[in-house]
Amino acid sequence: MLFSYKTINKEGEREEGEIEAFSIDAAISSLQRRGLAVSSVKPKDENDDGDILKKIPFLNRVSNKEIVILSRQMSTLFEAQVSALKIFRLIGTETENITLRKHMLQIVDDLQGGSSISGALAKHPDIFSDFYVNMIKAGEESGHIDQSFAYLADYMDRNYEISSKAKNALIYPAFVIFTFIAVMVLMFTVIVPKIGLIIKESGQEVPFYTKMVFWVSDLFVNNWIFMIMGLVALIGGIFWYSSTNEGRRWISNARLYVPYVGDLYRKLYLSRFSDNMSTMVLSGIPMLKAIEVTSSVIDNEIYKEVLDEALTKVKAGQALSVALGDRDEIPNVLIQMIKAGEESGELGNILKTMSKFYQREVIGAVDTLVSMIEPAMIVALGIGVGILLASVLMPIYNIAGGVS
Repeated sequence: MLFSYKTINKEGEREEGEIEAFSIDAAISSLQRRGLAVSSVKPKDENDDGDILKKIPFLNRVSNKEIVILSRQMSTLFEAQVSALKIFRLIGTETENITLRKHMLQIVDDLQGGSSISGALAKHPDIFSDFYVNMIKAGEESGHIDQSFAYLADYMDRNYEISSKAKNALIYPAFVIFTFIAVMVLMFTVIVPKIGLIIKESGQEVPFYTKMVFWVSDLFVNNWIFMIMGLVALIGGIFWYSSTNEGRRWISNARLYVPYVGDLYRKLYLSRFSDNMSTMVLSGIPMLKAIEVTSSVIDNEIYKEVLDEALTKVKAGQALSVALGDRDEIPNVLIQMIKAGEESGELGNILKTMSKFYQREVIGAVDTLVSMIEPAMIVALGIGVGILLASVLMPIYNIAGGVS
């Protein structure tokens, strides 16, 4: 629950603000722990905020970009020897994202209660992943927490760059497909029915392909509600199946073996694996924990299975290169580089090099895929429009020839 407060600090200055707490007593206790003299605390009227959109959780989700900025700020402030409590309080009160502000102020309360930074962050898994928390924990143990936040910001920045590159590259194809569908729906619902009346009134024999066009047009005009219901049912079924273990595994497997797209996804997951492992190893996180955390964040059931098997083998005493060596999902060049890193004691740096290599490969694969999609779509759209026009215009030409 959100409360607005008025307090007086140790310097005698008045302060006003908002605080998130379970009750008014908890809000007062939290303010007093900060060394503030409370003069007024009352529940904030949700209607006081004129921007209703800010109240919608979906529109106030915490983006990766905001976490990158937060990590940069944390790194700078820790490097400047500012206390953790002041850092989280400052960022929590200054951020415009209501959801992030709520979580940050809860972290402040946990820190005031004696919790470690990693322990406080771990209570918010929807914002701070296991990878993030373990990186901060390693920074706390080594005394270099500012470097941990810098590593995290760099890591998330790289991931954000790759994902943004892929999304931006698909905007144009998605726009073309959407436009094509809109034009087809318009033709089937407005133009084809009118032309169909003319052809049917002529009494001539209608070709089979023209009958098929008329049949589809009739579906759009007279049975559109059933089509929408069917589409909703199909989408709902896909979402349900993708939420099951079997569905997640099938989708993960399909991503890896679809022609052209599979190669892109393989490079993406190898980049993610190398980047996660290098960041954690260089931060001093034990190998077993690094493999375990990487398995939980790689976002593909097949590669998760590969890493879980490798974790079991490494626990039994095998080297990482040996544990990964019998899986086709891990290319031989990566295995050999990991082996060289283990023998030289430079595993973290070598994985970092491989991460950069696969990131370049991902960007190149995206560019190649987009360059192939565009001409393929133009050809497909041309064929589709050509078939539709031929199906409708050929009978009209026959009518015109019969009249003349």
